[in-house]
Amino acid sequence: MDIYDVFFYLSLFAGFMMAFNLGANDVANSMASAVGAKAISIKQAVFIAGTLNFAGAVFLGSQVTATVSKGIINASVIGDPKIVMIGMFSALLAAGLWVLISTLTALPVSSTHSIVGAILGFGLVAGGPDVVNWIKMVGIVMSWIISPFFAATIAYLIFTHIRKTILFQKDFIHQAKKWAPIWMGLTVLLISLSFLYKTPVGKSLHLPFLGALALGCGIAGLVWFIGRLAVNKLVGDPEQGAEAVEETFRKLQIGTSCYVALSQGANDVANAIGPVAAIYLISKEHVLRTNADVPLGLLVMGGVGIAIGIALLGHKVMGTVGTKITVLTNTRGFAVDFGAATTVLVASNMGLPVSSTHAAVGSVVGVGLARGFSAVNFKILGKIVVYWVLTVPIAAFTSIIIFTILKWICL
Repeated sequence: MDIYDVFFYLSLFAGFMMAFNLGANDVANSMASAVGAKAISIKQAVFIAGTLNFAGAVFLGSQVTATVSKGIINASVIGDPKIVMIGMFSALLAAGLWVLISTLTALPVSSTHSIVGAILGFGLVAGGPDVVNWIKMVGIVMSWIISPFFAATIAYLIFTHIRKTILFQKDFIHQAKKWAPIWMGLTVLLISLSFLYKTPVGKSLHLPFLGALALGCGIAGLVWFIGRLAVNKLVGDPEQGAEAVEETFRKLQIGTSCYVALSQGANDVANAIGPVAAIYLISKEHVLRTNADVPLGLLVMGGVGIAIGIALLGHKVMGTVGTKITVLTNTRGFAVDFGAATTVLVASNMGLPVSSTHAAVGSVVGVGLARGFSAVNFKILGKIVVYWVLTVPIAAFTSIIIFTILKWICL
């Protein structure tokens, strides 16, 4: 067994740990609003997220081509494949450790930014400042501001609209029957566009924007029509009062949560498994690749890791985002899901590097602010923001330490 084989097997461990952390932190915080609004229990969230993330990773993630360096460094400048291999392993381990520590303290962080910071760290040591794409780094720093504020604004506007047009009306049951099919259609339009632009299978269709929009509008229109016919069954007993309206949005929220779980498995598994695939290619062919097709066996490993992460530690971050920032109901939770999903879809298609974690937390804050500043726990929010700002420098510094030690031992 030579040094290449050793690092390939070590990278399997590090990749599994990163997938575990994706499940425990990233995926968990996207299910948090549904749990906080009591649309589903934590056990149901674990089952739904675990099953659909695994399915998404294995069956929809098969066409993922991972960008190994995340565009942060130009790995080809470093030259020596051994250096890149050790650096990628160091980055995976450093990012995994930081996300694990954040999860154990029940705080949501971006796993993408963790791996970006870790790759930045080893890149600086291995190739110097010139190998770093500093413009990309500025974009990531900007996303700390763009993602949460954009998502908070959308969630604020949606929840304010629901309150104004349904909850604050005397005939709120009639208003719910009028608006529920419209929100169902808009939700399906958002999900359709997200599927076409945010999953590997959807991207492979290569639909132009107008074609995707027409297809999404067609499906949304069909759902709106069916919703109009079925609305009497969807809206609960009028004697329940406002609870009848909450029950309708509870069903919508379960649907959006299922979609989020499926698409995250398809799209995010490459964050953990992409670098492992790159190390695998270096170990077998002793050449450097900037992109790597992810083998099915590694996707299965990633899907299992995500599912186990949700099952064992997912409840920690779900508890923080779903219950400790503000009190969520089903209508508020629906606004949170809609705001976060819209932010990720719109900003990603505009080329802005947004974080789904930051968007989810921003949406929760936006819905809370719709009821006034006193409805938001700014102490918890402050802790979360500190962790966001620390993510890149801590992951980078940890990666530098691991890389320097391994390089001294192995080369």
